[in-house]
Amino acid sequence: MQRTLEQLEREAQKLPRKERAKLAEALLASLDRSESLHQAWVAEAGRRAEQIDAGKTTTMTVEEVLADLDSVVDG
Repeated sequence: MQRTLEQLEREAQKLPRKERAKLAEALLASLDRSESLHQAWVAEAGRRAEQIDAGKTTTMTVEEVLADLDSVVDG
């Protein structure tokens, strides 16, 4: 029996948050592994590091990000 996209989505939603994040990352990575995409991410990482070093932006811990996300999702 072949599963439909809807069935796969329902099953994926039942996974713990970390497992869903890993699945999402793997699916996104499978879409385009081109060199230009890699170069764009390297450039973006460099730009972000420069902003942090220059004090133009701040960082958040993963715990802070997840707490913010929980407050948005839980309303």
